[in-house]
Amino acid sequence: MSSYAPARTRTRPGFSLLFVVYVAIGAVAAYTHHYWSHIHTIKAFVSALLATLLWPLLLLGVNLHIH
Repeated sequence: MSSYAPARTRTRPGFSLLFVVYVAIGAVAAYTHHYWSHIHTIKAFVSALLATLLWPLLLLGVNLHIH
């Protein structure tokens, strides 16, 4: 008896390396612009999260602090 490989292999859901690098760069950019300091409210947390995900806007000078 011989066994054959399955016709299709299932892909695991997960994050690509490119996405992980993008978020890591965003975390550093948000940290250097002081978005991750003094997070005591939901607004500050959402601002930091937006700054992490939309970090190219930080480099263009856009203020992502939610007031």
